[in-house]
Amino acid sequence: MAKAKKYWLLKTEPTSYSIQDLAAEPTQTTHWDGVRNYQARNILRDEMKRGDRVFIYHSNAKPPGVAGVAVVTQEGYPDFTAWDPDDKHYDPKSSQTDPRWFMVDVRLEFVFERLIGLPELRECAALRDMELLRKGSRLSIQPVRKKEFDTILKLAGMAGK
Repeated sequence: MAKAKKYWLLKTEPTSYSIQDLAAEPTQTTHWDGVRNYQARNILRDEMKRGDRVFIYHSNAKPPGVAGVAVVTQEGYPDFTAWDPDDKHYDPKSSQTDPRWFMVDVRLEFVFERLIGLPELRECAALRDMELLRKGSRLSIQPVRKKEFDTILKLAGMAGK
């Protein structure tokens, strides 16, 4: 029996890697690397599955907000950037034989015509219980309920996509 599709929110700083960067990739696909939080790592390693849909969220932007949608194309596998001493995500405690960090591959589905900013998300009653909007919630990878996913698509003028 097939597992139900899940929905997620991936945070990225647009000055480091934006949805426009993802759109510019030759196959509009990238590995989502560099996550160095154990709770987020566990989601990447254990919970995100091929076909799950994700919001790309621009954090540390003015305003921060949801920029578009991608889909998971490769389930969790070891984050090789942790093994490269020249990479900013290097972790000497991670190795090929005992990987500490994981990543997934995502492919762009579409970029929203406009950013759905955090202030607009906060104003939407249907999103009041969303993890992103909880006080103190800072996790870079967060679950999103289907109704929240659909609500944000509607805000973006992409209902039914």
